[in-house]
Amino acid sequence: MPYCRMVKARFHFHRELNEFLARPQRGRTFACACPDGSSAKHMIEALGVPHTEVALVMRNGHPAAFEAQIQADDVIEAYPAHAMPRGMEHGALLLRPPLRADDLRFIADAHLGGLAQILRLAGFDTRYDNNFADDEIERLADVESRIVLTRDRELLKRRTLLRGCYVRALQPDEQFREVAARLDLALHVRAFRLCLMCNAPLRRASPDELDGRVPDGVRERHTRFVTCDVCRRVFWEGSHWKRMRQRIDSLA
Repeated sequence: MPYCRMVKARFHFHRELNEFLARPQRGRTFACACPDGSSAKHMIEALGVPHTEVALVMRNGHPAAFEAQIQADDVIEAYPAHAMPRGMEHGALLLRPPLRADDLRFIADAHLGGLAQILRLAGFDTRYDNNFADDEIERLADVESRIVLTRDRELLKRRTLLRGCYVRALQPDEQFREVAARLDLALHVRAFRLCLMCNAPLRRASPDELDGRVPDGVRERHTRFVTCDVCRRVFWEGSHWKRMRQRIDSLA
């Protein structure tokens, strides 16, 4: 077998990144043997932390790229987005540019159907299909510039993924609060803009064009309707609408 030279470096992971580490490595600086020529990204993921969770890497006290090769006696620190050193929050060497409103487009894995519906309710373009394989999620995230939402840390280690969120909460409302806090979604909520089932834009519709899709009693009591041109569902401001409005207001 060919000989692989190893170099020893030290690592320290900050805040919630410790959740991905083996227990003896959490909350402390620890030594690790690294194959010679390993990149910071390779070693960070080998230790269990998806690259999408890391906003800043410091190498010997200076910002470094994921591609930086680890040398003997290096000290590597990894920071999540909300725990970076003062003054680094908008630095040129952040591992990915800050999110803009146009970047807030998502794809959720098979375990996050409830979260996908709440995101759509809040107006965020969110792809979801419980038949999506990981390869398809990776492809769509790349082609359509979407943020991957998942509870599968291995999915977030996929090479082409630029942005992703590991979702820790188990219940959809708490999942939405978690993602909203992490990505500052509150200022961008635009409720009832998208179909909860299709993710297609909703549009205003007159009662005359609804082709019997609305009960007569509803047509008598309401004049404002929106419809989805994909699944042809119709929505109006009834009691169910009001409950959804209250739900999204309580979460935003």
